[in-house]
Amino acid sequence: MVASLLAVAACSPTISGQVKDDASVTGQTQKLEAAGANYHGPAYTIAILKFANKTPSKVLGIGEAATDILRTQLKSAGLEPIDISEDALQQQEELIKHQQTGAVKKGKKDAAEGFESVDYRVQGAITAYSEAEEGKDMLITQSKTQIARVTVDYSLIDIATGKSLLAESGAGEYKKETGGLLGFGSRSTADVGLRDGALRDAFSKVLEKMITKLSNLPYQSKIMLIEGPTVIIRAGEKSKLTAGTKLGVYRAGQDLIDPETGRSMGKREKLIGEITLLSHQNDRISEAKITSGTGFVVGDIVRAMK
Repeated sequence: MVASLLAVAACSPTISGQVKDDASVTGQTQKLEAAGANYHGPAYTIAILKFANKTPSKVLGIGEAATDILRTQLKSAGLEPIDISEDALQQQEELIKHQQTGAVKKGKKDAAEGFESVDYRVQGAITAYSEAEEGKDMLITQSKTQIARVTVDYSLIDIATGKSLLAESGAGEYKKETGGLLGFGSRSTADVGLRDGALRDAFSKVLEKMITKLSNLPYQSKIMLIEGPTVIIRAGEKSKLTAGTKLGVYRAGQDLIDPETGRSMGKREKLIGEITLLSHQNDRISEAKITSGTGFVVGDIVRAMK
């Protein structure tokens, strides 16, 4: 009887790590949860551009899976993720630029509507993915370990200034172990859990760095509405700002292009005035008064002053 129970147990596969509860054997998920709990910045809205699939073998669905996983992790960390296509983002940026210069009239709809609520965007690509299998035979039992490894290139962009705050690569690894009697219970098949586990591990490391970066930045948002000496900004109780906080108002100008690479390094900024926070209307909107400067427009950058 005991022998029969042992045989049944040996035939049942065993797995190290759970895709749903633990991203990897490194404990990176717990580190991310701790980082999320320590995040003390505003509930920024992060636009996610679908991650490009640049794996040599074009692993099916890996770009979509990466985007879904990052969205979930951003939400769990206390940030507000939204999806946006690169084409839509570029078209809106161009229209806003034309409206601000007067080349295109605003009419009934301002191009910045719905767009001013985006603080940062994350974009990148999955550049490598591999799976390996290792086996071990011991007397009448055998075990196999499946290992998935993934490499993610990503950047965190400040929407208001166009500056890249982070531009790095992250690696993720996930393992599953199956075991049983020789010839029984250890056969391995394609498992999407391996792919997703490796992606969760990689993005947990990515997000931990993002949270650290965002936590250390001065508060930043944009003007939503101007009524005489009163300015409405997106801040609210979630911004963690207090009444009396002084905020600088900045105007974003032309792109600053690196003459060697031809890449944009951000936008020229000019301090055009100051406002003082009066009160919060709700968890996302606050009211402030103009204390210096004139000519403010919707979309001007608002940033906590040091």
